[in-house]
Amino acid sequence: MVAFGNALESGAHHLETDLHITADGHLVCFHDDDVDRTTDGTGPVSSYTLADLRKLDAGYRHRVDGDFPFRGRGIRIPTLGEVLATFPDVGVVVDLKQDGLEGPLVEVLDKLDAWHRVIVGSFSDERLERVHRVSQGKVIRSGGMRAVRRWWATSRAGRPGPAGYAALQVPPTWGGLRVVDSRFVETAHAAGLVVHVWTVNHPDEVKTLRDLGVDAVITDRIDLVQ
Repeated sequence: MVAFGNALESGAHHLETDLHITADGHLVCFHDDDVDRTTDGTGPVSSYTLADLRKLDAGYRHRVDGDFPFRGRGIRIPTLGEVLATFPDVGVVVDLKQDGLEGPLVEVLDKLDAWHRVIVGSFSDERLERVHRVSQGKVIRSGGMRAVRRWWATSRAGRPGPAGYAALQVPPTWGGLRVVDSRFVETAHAAGLVVHVWTVNHPDEVKTLRDLGVDAVITDRIDLVQ
């Protein structure tokens, strides 16, 4: 929550977060499968109840200039519901990092009436198809890996890829192949899709992407890329 608040104060227009699910079915904003790298705990996120996860110090291992300034400040792992409620006017991009999140996600979006401001993405096309079905088509989706590959391939001839998506969220390159170029962006825009590019942390690359007409970049360093 500290990072989200700081990002918005520094000029970010939207937030991006990964999602995992606790043992008792709560969606939490967390990147890794386990808590070891960033907290003072150990083990998979999914092995914790929300109450036990709340006991961990989420700022414990965040090092800045050789020190750990966020330790002991009461920083906890937030739920998706918390983030949406705390920042009610902000759009949020979420990445489904495991199976079983689809039903709980639909419940949260419905409860908070957040359908219009959350874009759901995943590397897994199957998860995106499931959340589409569970939400009865209400969820706003970006394309999964198969969909993006098809969009890239068809964009070479100026033709759109598969329908049913609002965004294409892609890296600038993949495996040495240039993904985001003028043909890709123009084809997506012609079909009414926005293009978001991740993860861009260098000002020169941001300028190049802006010149191509991308709609947003996802970054770790809002202070460098505005």
